[in-house]
Amino acid sequence: MSRNLHTFDSLRFHRNYRLYFGGQTISQIGTWLQGAAQSWLVLELTHSAVDVALVSFWQFLPFTLFGLFGGALSDRLDPRRTLIAAQMAMGLLAAALAAFSWLHLTNMAVVYGIAGARGIVMIFNSPSLQRLMIRLVGRDELANAISLNSGVNNATRIVGPGLAGVIIATAGVGICFALNAVSYVAVVIALLAMKPEEFFPVRQADTRMSMLASVREGLSYARRTPAVLIPLLLLTVISITGINFSVLLPVLAAQTLHSGPEVFGLLSSLFGLGAVLGALIAAALNRATWGMLLISAAGYSLFQILLAPQRQLWLVLVFLVAVGICYSVYTSATNAMVQLAAPDALQGRVAGLYSYVFLGTSPLGALFAGYLSEAGGTTLAFAAAGVIGVAVTGLSLLGVRRSVATT
Repeated sequence: MSRNLHTFDSLRFHRNYRLYFGGQTISQIGTWLQGAAQSWLVLELTHSAVDVALVSFWQFLPFTLFGLFGGALSDRLDPRRTLIAAQMAMGLLAAALAAFSWLHLTNMAVVYGIAGARGIVMIFNSPSLQRLMIRLVGRDELANAISLNSGVNNATRIVGPGLAGVIIATAGVGICFALNAVSYVAVVIALLAMKPEEFFPVRQADTRMSMLASVREGLSYARRTPAVLIPLLLLTVISITGINFSVLLPVLAAQTLHSGPEVFGLLSSLFGLGAVLGALIAAALNRATWGMLLISAAGYSLFQILLAPQRQLWLVLVFLVAVGICYSVYTSATNAMVQLAAPDALQGRVAGLYSYVFLGTSPLGALFAGYLSEAGGTTLAFAAAGVIGVAVTGLSLLGVRRSVATT
């Protein structure tokens, strides 16, 4: 009961966080609408899992190349103002994609170009978002806020793709892109309505240091801090091999289950349902531990192995819920451990490393999933992700034991 009472502490006690949470809820619905519509559009244009993967590749490539500098910049810039500018840019890009769709000018060059532009905006958006969070709730409730963020992200995953499946089938993909463009207005309004005087104080980085030296300082801290290094190394491998659902779910629906956009929406929604349950579990626990991180990572990988050979829809849905639960607990625990291990002056850079690994590895992950799907279908892609995930989790357990033994 005590844990349940603490599940929503960040929302109960912090007005600024409530504003952010409300705006983000609306915006995330739009984001999932666009993600589902974009994947389906590419399959309609090309009938290729590799091309779906290439969209993710171009979207996350800028972050892979320059994401580390985004973390260093976020330690110098005001995170709220940076987020306002980034959200407005995201809205304009979504509106452009809607316009191209309605004018029947959409081709793969347009899709790749807008995806790459979104990737550039993410360089500024993601680290600033991580840095703003600790200002909204402070260190004591950061793990709770991260879990609630994961909850809203995945709750909207239930609504967004399912709604997208209906909209695509009845009105086309352009409406999905337009609704996403409008949804960014909610985040901008929420950010503008915040009271900066209620932010928790965070010590600024030394702005006299060069950008390159600033990046090196963050990397050096991560390398010598096991509570940062081990979770990030584990996340690197799992992100590349196992967090590729934007590529695999549309292929699972269209090619493995031989179904339409409605089933694609259902698959995404059930994965999202599991992820919401996992986020609520993590928020109720209100902390991040090694046991929580490693058990959820192992469960995430094992359930992908069990999902791989399934061909009956109801079994696919059951295992997707289980995968979703482990996914939220694992990513929330990783994010919280990394952020809480960082001192204030390095918050943007160390939190930015989490974003860099999570997002910056996506180009490789998308290609990994796309080519495995082409070679052996989603069976091979999910099985490979699961086996590699179990192996690297075992190695991480050995690393944790070694680091504990030497302290």
